Amino acid sequence: MGKPTGFTEFTRELPAKRSVEERLKDYKEFVLPYTEQKLNQQAARCMNCGVPFCHSGCPLGNVIPEFNDAVYDGNWEEAYSILTSTNNFPEFTGRICPAPCESACVLGINQPAITIEEIEKHIIEIAFDKGFVKPRKPNVRTGKKVAVVGSGPAGLAAAAQLNYAGHSVTVFERDDAPGGLLRYGIPDFKLEKWVIDRRIAIMEEEGIIFKCNSNVGVNVSINDLLREFNAIVLAGGSTVPRDLKVPGRELNGVYYAMQFLKQQNKRVAGKDPLANAAIESNIYKEELSAKGKHVVVIGGGDTGSDCVGTSNRHGAKSVTQFELLPKPPATRTDYMPWPNYPMLLKTTSSHEEGCDRKWAVATKEFLADEKGNLKALKIVDLEWKITEDGKPANFVEVPGSERELPCELALLAMGFLHPQHEGLLNELNVEFDERGNVKATEKDYKTNISKIFTAGDMRRGQSLVVWAISEGRECARKVDEFLVETSVLERKDARLLLHH
Repeated sequence: MGKPTGFTEFTRELPAKRSVEERLKDYKEFVLPYTEQKLNQQAARCMNCGVPFCHSGCPLGNVIPEFNDAVYDGNWEEAYSILTSTNNFPEFTGRICPAPCESACVLGINQPAITIEEIEKHIIEIAFDKGFVKPRKPNVRTGKKVAVVGSGPAGLAAAAQLNYAGHSVTVFERDDAPGGLLRYGIPDFKLEKWVIDRRIAIMEEEGIIFKCNSNVGVNVSINDLLREFNAIVLAGGSTVPRDLKVPGRELNGVYYAMQFLKQQNKRVAGKDPLANAAIESNIYKEELSAKGKHVVVIGGGDTGSDCVGTSNRHGAKSVTQFELLPKPPATRTDYMPWPNYPMLLKTTSSHEEGCDRKWAVATKEFLADEKGNLKALKIVDLEWKITEDGKPANFVEVPGSERELPCELALLAMGFLHPQHEGLLNELNVEFDERGNVKATEKDYKTNISKIFTAGDMRRGQSLVVWAISEGRECARKVDEFLVETSVLERKDARLLLHH
């Protein structure tokens, strides 16, 4: 490595952020860049470890020590080349990935792990600044046509790879702009949308066609796609939210997280937040606001955290976040050995901005005022039984803990069940697995219907953006093999073996 003793000389440092007071006034990203010296020091911490577990910790198999070495030496074009050999969109993962690679970092055994995610973001942004990022056009076209349904990270990755293999790719997106959950699910303070637009512009230069406001099965004929394209990739995501079926669920004031977040993302983009509300289930038909309200976010994951940050920017009177499970530990325990991804207490930037977090709490009922609007929640504390390996097994309600909590806006952020079956999937008559996802294996990503493939959350269920990109890349290789018998696209498992 560039500096073999770097990990003994420098400790982990994250970039500075704009102050909470300042960043709550807007929806801009607030993480500041490293200084040149700090970036060099963070890259210097990467060890010359015998087996870089970070490779396998990353779903994309990113070649992390090598790009850290290039960053330390200031070889930005090399760093960019290494990073993008495995990751089509490091500008996305460098901002919103929970970095499972860092959990697998060898240095993380007894020191804070390398700041891999931040280094990744710096590589791609420096590459854009220096003009290294150029359209990756195929040398020869195969004459084959592929339709990709859905423009989230899985669909975009599949489109980019298939286009590079020489096929003509058209992406169909039912919303008014590409990006899927990246555009209308993740708040701008985590991912500003010019980042997506910049990438889409490059993909269009590469020859990829994007057709927005194109809901396949509604205003785009399924039969037309089957007739016109040699292969179809279904990458519509996992979009059916998990509900909380307790008394009072129908009250005004109880909404799904995505109904709330999508409206705000449209506002920030200068668009009508209620556009398409009549035909899209994830757009509520009235404008939602947290201003001056007691807000309760039910669900302790990243989507819940996004609701917290958005509610604070609206000017909520208070923000509380519930989690059904007990409070996780702050550090690894015996049942979370390295290099496995640990389920640890995570404090996000949104939590830093103001949030009362409650664990092991269940909502029993939504309570109404005289006008039928939400006024409070009836909640109860839970006592969990923990198994020998430290996992929560089952719970009982704590006697006498039932109480009311004032609340005028409750946001359900409890994850997603599976993709929407009604419409496209049912009309195609694709098979579903036991969880309701489109059935296909990692062996070939094929559905039960000839020439139709699937990838991302639609296939594997709700997951990470980095997994969606990996799925899109791997599915693209299988589609390429289907179309021309052999593929020029790289195999992830072969790359990992090479570098190990």
